[in-house]
Amino acid sequence: HTLRVPAGLVQVTYDGDLTVVSARSEWAPEFAIHDLDSTESLFAADPAEYPDDIQHYLWTWTDREQGVLRARMFAPDLGVPEDEATGAAAVRITDYLSRDLTIVQGKGSVIYTRWSPEGWVRIAGRVVSDGTTQID
Repeated sequence: HTLRVPAGLVQVTYDGDLTVVSARSEWAPEFAIHDLDSTESLFAADPAEYPDDIQHYLWTWTDREQGVLRARMFAPDLGVPEDEATGAAAVRITDYLSRDLTIVQGKGSVIYTRWSPEGWVRIAGRVVSDGTTQID
């Protein structure tokens, strides 16, 4: 029920068919967070236009009231032009916005987060890969 990672022990639990991890935001790598004004701007973003010295997390609200956003993540410095679903970035954006979120990323991967004012973020979700859904 725990993972030992370089940052420390990470709690792992299960919620139905989802695996749930609780982590602290400061454990995640730094991301340049880009707040965009529309999904059109988000989808039009070209990964080649973002410097390769840091990871870039682009996002926009699709339903602010319900806490639903659409996101993309570029990490050319890690050899990842675009990530399908990024748990570390989901932890960072949840802490950045200080609220629970539903994050849709990539081809339709969905990440659910729960924010805690004590500095913890609970994260679970499903990843879509090659047209199939896998439990993350």
